[in-house]
Amino acid sequence: MQMMKNKTIAVWLTFFGGPLGLHRFYLFGFKDLLGWLLPIPSALGWYGIQRALDLGQDDPTSWVLIPMIGFTLAGCALNAIIYGLMPPEKWNARFNPTAPQTLTAGATHWATIFGIATSLLLGTTVLMASIVFSFQRYFEHQFEEARAISQAPEKTP
Repeated sequence: MQMMKNKTIAVWLTFFGGPLGLHRFYLFGFKDLLGWLLPIPSALGWYGIQRALDLGQDDPTSWVLIPMIGFTLAGCALNAIIYGLMPPEKWNARFNPTAPQTLTAGATHWATIFGIATSLLLGTTVLMASIVFSFQRYFEHQFEEARAISQAPEKTP
């Protein structure tokens, strides 16, 4: 007998455990390749944060790695919203194919709605913070390079 996949559980697992691939394992099983690959950008992002704490904000490797965790979190939040807004008939057809289309596992409850709202609020915040962080570090780097070029002595032919 196949386990019925509950939409509310999937939304919250995607939001909280998405960067570790937990929602993929819940929905598709342990053979899901993406579920096993999701922790990689998450771990690289956490490593970037640790590098920034140890080496300072000017470490160029850390500002390349840190947005990886942000974009992974934002992508998982978007996926939680998509799962939460999926109609019950479509949810049950996709994740509970042997069950009746009116199965309550695909129904939207208040906990599902709170999961969608939380994913929207925090996912958007994380996405915007990741974009801002990336652009800020990029433009600071460009400014420093321009300063170095302008202060270099001129070569005369």
